Amino acid sequence: MSHRKKAKVFSIVNQKGGVGKTTTAVNLATAFAAIKRKVLLVDLDPQGNSSTGFGIPQSQRQKTSYEILINECDCKGAIIPTNIPNLHIITSTVDLSAGEVELVNIKQREFILKNALAQVIHDYDYILIDCPPSLGLLTINALTTSDSVLIPMQCEFFALEGLSHLLTSLDLVKENLNHHLKISGIVLTMHDRRNKLTEQVEIDVRNFLKDKVFKNSIPRNVKMSEAPSHGIPGIIYDAKCSGSIAYMKLAKEILEREEKK
Repeated sequence: MSHRKKAKVFSIVNQKGGVGKTTTAVNLATAFAAIKRKVLLVDLDPQGNSSTGFGIPQSQRQKTSYEILINECDCKGAIIPTNIPNLHIITSTVDLSAGEVELVNIKQREFILKNALAQVIHDYDYILIDCPPSLGLLTINALTTSDSVLIPMQCEFFALEGLSHLLTSLDLVKENLNHHLKISGIVLTMHDRRNKLTEQVEIDVRNFLKDKVFKNSIPRNVKMSEAPSHGIPGIIYDAKCSGSIAYMKLAKEILEREEKK
């Protein structure tokens, strides 16, 4: 299954919860797989929502991102197929909450995930890491592993304040741990064109970050919210809903940006 090229690694990051981070991870991974790219999704959130989003029961999550981080299994041993062709996953459980504490005293603790993924880095076109809603050691591990960061951002007033803090943290990681890290782009999520505040936040973010903000935003969409309870990604659950169409367009925009680089 090995490729000559290394996989492009994206972390999907925001220290604020409820911004559509996991929805973005699951649907982008599915969109990339749908256009015949080999994709690995790493669930690095103790809530395990990405794993649930693919309908993977707890009984099948024997070897997870936690076991990788504490060196109880290697990367290949933790990878399982999803119900989507070309798409594999490393699952997560609540055990990962303890992982952050257990890593504190380990040497080179910020690079454990990077070293583990080196085993499979040539087996995929894209590796997406769904990070927890914090800027702790799990997210730091994701960022040291990554080429690029995708930032889902809800169109609301406090989002700008959180974004400023996140960008400062990314600069610190780039300066000290991963000189090659860059921001692929900001994804505006839960976008509601009927809401004046949404519109104003979008204008402010686009003025501040210019072309770092993706042209395609993700609208509020009931089908996207329903899909995880059925254990399938939104773009499979209802391919024609506005959320699915938006994620397919976003995937295309990301690939076009990467190919230009």
